[in-house]
Parts: sequence; structure tokens; C-alpha cells
Amino acid sequence: MVKSLLVATRSADKAREIGEILHAAGLADVEVRSLEQARVPWRAEEERLEKFDSFEANARAKAEYFARLTGLPVVADDSGLEVIALGGAPGVRSKRFAGEAGRLTGKALDAANNAELLRRLEGAEERRRRASYTCVAVLLRRPAAPPEAFTGRCWGRVLEGPRGGGGFGYDPLFFHEGLGKTFGEATPEEKHGVSHRGEAFRQLAAALVRRPL
Repeated sequence: MVKSLLVATRSADKAREIGEILHAAGLADVEVRSLEQARVPWRAEEERLEKFDSFEANARAKAEYFARLTGLPVVADDSGLEVIALGGAPGVRSKRFAGEAGRLTGKALDAANNAELLRRLEGAEERRRRASYTCVAVLLRRPAAPPEAFTGRCWGRVLEGPRGGGGFGYDPLFFHEGLGKTFGEATPEEKHGVSHRGEAFRQLAAALVRRPL
């Protein structure tokens, strides 16, 4: 029997990545649906969910909100880039690093955030461009269930300019030493194999294999 898992995101890119990772990890019998695919209407309060100072707290807030709203098994993640030279910024503010002006979305938002990151790192030497991507995924099997959290992290550095047109977010700027290329240049399979999101969601997949929905 196919089980449905709601992914608490309105990002088509993120939902696609999560589905690819979970299915590659052996969850072919789980139907992964984004908020749009599940036809969950947008509400203004969604904009106030990510108000905390940790990835886990933000992910948990989203998971709990959408589990209560839909009654479905839900997974939510919060992820971001942490740059040593910027004291860990943009961190939990990665999505809106360029500010709220204009309420940009999609590729336009990515471009604005990347431009702001490059502006702040202008002139920084390579060792100060060391950075990590972090992802925390929180699973709620039902609205009242205890949350299950899974964390992934990978290390690299921020380049002085974008390379590659793949991925999303800061991927064209994030150079992974193990791959020898940016996430923007990597194939989906290459990226998933080493990425923060890949690590976190493989842990989640293993938990669902041990105890299915």
C-alpha cells in the first residue's frame, strides 16, 4: 500500500530533491507530495513560522503547523549556509539574506541572495570563505506524535563567482572539495550523495524503513 508523506515546502526544487533522495534510499512505496501538490492553500501565518534561531526549531514549527492543518504525516526541513567569515551568517536567514524588499521568489530570490553573499565576502581570502551547509528535517508521523529530527551537514567554500546552472539557492557558489565542483555543476545524484539534505533525509528514510508510516 502506497503511503503519502507531505513535505512542508512550497519550493518545487526542494520538494523534487527530497523525493529523489527518499526514493533512492528505498522508499519507493512512499508518495512524496509538496504543499502545492497536496493542494494545501497558502495562508499568511506561514510567513511567521520560521522565526527561531535554530534550524531544528524552525523545521519543527513548520512540521507541527502543517500536521495540525492537514492531519497527514509531515516532514519539514530548515536548511542554510553558514560562512565562517560572516560569523555563521546567513544561517537560519539564508532564504531571506538579501532582505524582504520586493518579496522575491524562485530564481530572482536566489540571485539576490547570491549577490548579497558575494558583496559581503568581497576581497576575503580563500580560507575565510570556508562554509558549511546544514539541514535539519523533522518528521511528525501524526499531529500528536513526538517529533523525530535528523541532521545533515557538509563542508566546502564559497567561490568568488557562480559556476554551473544546476541546483538552487547558493549551489552555484558552494564548492565541495570532495566533488571538485560546485553543487551548481554537480548532477543531482552527485549532489545528493554528499549534501546536507541528502544526509538528513537518508537518516529519515532509514527511520521509515525501520518503522513505516
